[in-house]
Amino acid sequence: MADILITGAGSGLGRGAALGLARTGHHVIAAAQIWPQVRELRAEAERAGVALDAIKLDVTDPADRAAAARHRVDILVLNAGLQEAGAVVEIPMERVRRSFDVNVFGHLHLTQDLVPPMLARGAGKVVWVSSAVGVRTRPFIGVYAATKHAIEALAWAMKGELEPRGVRVAVINPGPYRTGYNDTGVETMSQWWDESTALLPRPDFGDYLGHQRDPQEMIDEMVRAVPADDGHPYRTTCPPSLREQLREFESQVWDATS
Repeated sequence: MADILITGAGSGLGRGAALGLARTGHHVIAAAQIWPQVRELRAEAERAGVALDAIKLDVTDPADRAAAARHRVDILVLNAGLQEAGAVVEIPMERVRRSFDVNVFGHLHLTQDLVPPMLARGAGKVVWVSSAVGVRTRPFIGVYAATKHAIEALAWAMKGELEPRGVRVAVINPGPYRTGYNDTGVETMSQWWDESTALLPRPDFGDYLGHQRDPQEMIDEMVRAVPADDGHPYRTTCPPSLREQLREFESQVWDATS
């Protein structure tokens, strides 16, 4: 059984995966951004009858990262995320910077803290939780998609850099799941968007939010894929139909005109 640290375990897919991995016998360090989430996670684990270590880890906080680095970690799951909706030409830049700070830079700092011991042992695994929009960008969530595209580039580079030294790298690309995460991402736009000054009309996110799936499907796949040994696919996508949709999207980009 492995020592698994998963960020963003305070809610959604991260919480479900942390509990599921602990239930299967792994030692899980479940990292949540704020203390109330830590306490809720501990209480939920107790109710579920599973043992895990719930810690506070805001990936943008150097002190939190230093505390996390004291744990032995065999598998690092980079799952924490922030979603901001809005047109690329008018979303406030501070929202863009915050998105990259959380989704990309905070996790890159954590990787540089926790991967060196793996390299010293010649064994370990890093799992980046990307998104379907890490491949298939959608209008009005372009900033979020850009952070996930950055994750895709980092993960692919790390695969070539680390695997020859025994540290495996993989990505997980969830589709739209009903955890509240996407709904919150859409809500964030209301904090700054003003119809009287907007460059573009506010989009109807009904289709985006109306076709979300039961998250247990994705949680089960994460519990399977995260600790899987050598030989499993580099990219884990769910629902199953998503893989062909992403491939089709990439062909559309190649064939598009401007």
